[in-house]
Amino acid sequence: MEKRLEDVVDLAIRREEEAFAFYTDIYKKIEDKEAKETLKFLADEEKRHKEFLVNYKNGQYGASGLRMSSVVNYKIAEYLEKPDITKDMESKDVYLVAAHRETNSYNFYTALAGEHADGEIKTMLLRMANEELKHKEKVEYLYSNTAFPQLEGG
Repeated sequence: MEKRLEDVVDLAIRREEEAFAFYTDIYKKIEDKEAKETLKFLADEEKRHKEFLVNYKNGQYGASGLRMSSVVNYKIAEYLEKPDITKDMESKDVYLVAAHRETNSYNFYTALAGEHADGEIKTMLLRMANEELKHKEKVEYLYSNTAFPQLEGG
């Protein structure tokens, strides 16, 4: 594995470790059970991403180890400010915090991919960006359904 690829993968691994720690930390701080369940899911996903990257670095599979899928970008995080993290925050605010985190992760991988020519590194980074966008889609969906619940008959 060329040094540049190894550096990129190491950076991505650190990013996934930070994301895991971020979600685990919020999980410990809040009381909302529904939001805690979502945070556990997200932390587990970041752990899975790290495992993929470690295995990728060790040559167990190529950039195609993650499949691309179409994702809806609601762009909620782009238009709403990130709330402060507090013990008694509402689940909708937890989802918005997570959406901001996933937006940052998506932007990180997309920008990093933009620094590389077409090839295996760029493909892997764009697939990681797609994974983060899938998480963003999930938490923005949860946010919109929590912040604006469907009313009976509506």
